[in-house]
Amino acid sequence: MTAASPALWAPEALVAATGGLLTNPPAAPIRSVSIDTRTLEPGALFFAIRGETHDGHDFVPMALEKGAAAAVVARAHAGRYGAAAPLLVVEDALAAMEALGRAARARMRGPVIAVTGSVGKTSTKEMLRLALSRLGATHASVASYNNHWGVPLTLSRMPAATEFGVFEIGMSNPFEILPLTAMVRPHVAIVTTVAPVHLAQFHGIEGITDAKGEIFAGLEPGGTAIIEGDSPLAPRLAAHAGAGRAGRIIRFGAGADNDVRLTDIRLDPDFSVVAATVFGTPVTYRIGAAGAHLARNSLAVLAAAHAIGADLALIALALRDFGSVEGRGRRETLRIGDGAFTLIDESYNANPTSMRAALAVTGGIARGARGRRIAVLGDMLELGPEAAALHAGLAPAILDNDIDLVFAAGPLMRTLYSVLPAERRGAYAENSEGLEPLLLDAVHHGDVVMVKGSLGSRMGRIVKALRARFPEIAADPAEA
Repeated sequence: MTAASPALWAPEALVAATGGLLTNPPAAPIRSVSIDTRTLEPGALFFAIRGETHDGHDFVPMALEKGAAAAVVARAHAGRYGAAAPLLVVEDALAAMEALGRAARARMRGPVIAVTGSVGKTSTKEMLRLALSRLGATHASVASYNNHWGVPLTLSRMPAATEFGVFEIGMSNPFEILPLTAMVRPHVAIVTTVAPVHLAQFHGIEGITDAKGEIFAGLEPGGTAIIEGDSPLAPRLAAHAGAGRAGRIIRFGAGADNDVRLTDIRLDPDFSVVAATVFGTPVTYRIGAAGAHLARNSLAVLAAAHAIGADLALIALALRDFGSVEGRGRRETLRIGDGAFTLIDESYNANPTSMRAALAVTGGIARGARGRRIAVLGDMLELGPEAAALHAGLAPAILDNDIDLVFAAGPLMRTLYSVLPAERRGAYAENSEGLEPLLLDAVHHGDVVMVKGSLGSRMGRIVKALRARFPEIAADPAEA
């Protein structure tokens, strides 16, 4: 039996942070924070957050039945649960979670790193989580918890003994990053690749750049801004960093003027070997996943390590154990009959830049005997009036990366499907639900199947269907 984790929050600390009123003592020590009864563990503090479709107040009884230590509820709902319920009564549950997050940040004394960008922020965050955990207790965002509830939730879950904090910060509209970076108060802020996403809400790529640049406004005084130096948008980001509280700007990329510079890269279907210099010091390392985009993101990891004074050799060595993130490049071998095929799960999100990167990775993976490279693509959303042209513009990447067949879902992907040569067309459906059976019947031994689309395109259901029909073949431990 493993020892229970130490208490995350004492009752008096909750009251002090939120200004709330405890109706009864918590039923157990508070060891976690939750907003979802489906994943709630005993001892959790449950915040009754109102979402777009559900109100967390309706799930308080279920949370308490599942072992929640207490529930944080709005005063207007406090009378619904009986006199014995352990409640922390506040004016607004989300605002209370934000306040608790700020309290968690205030008690944390180690370096904090925040990451944003249009492409690569989750993989960069995961590389940082992996590498820094080799040096000390590291707390980082779960999945892509990077929005108005994800950031305060992640903060409120941070133990007092945390030595390194890594937070992903996202946005889909202007001025959404400002309050989040003010909560996180990073010592280091990274902006990965800025790309044309959420164009429906912005005036061009410059507007997106300005929104990403908001992250520097939350830097601790004298903090470090890290930007992609090869980008034509670098001067605009540097201006935002200079207008904030950055005491230093570090640029990463392949160009000779970068502080952290890529000097060579060898791409294997299963890993990447990178040679770089960090302020003139050479370092060579292996990343345990394929892709030039991951190699580029790893430069930002090295830059952050340098900024906080971490051991660069240990950080680089840790990256050999980096595996692709669920929904963002995770690769699996699935059994089909007496054979197998490769599944690449890129289903979490998509934009033109990340789509091309995924196609490039797929093109680098060898097919099996009589196998095919199959791209299963759903609509890229929130691209504004140029959406159809941006979808059709993926055709050269299909051809250049030797993708044999495209299975497409959604009205926007139809524009790509229609311009492809007939021999490259696998099947088309109006949505992922319609495409699912067509793909399941088409896949066979030796194929490489990559699934990608925006979250709203629901391409994840196709990944789940493939896993449900075709069992995964576990890797041989001797080969790990």
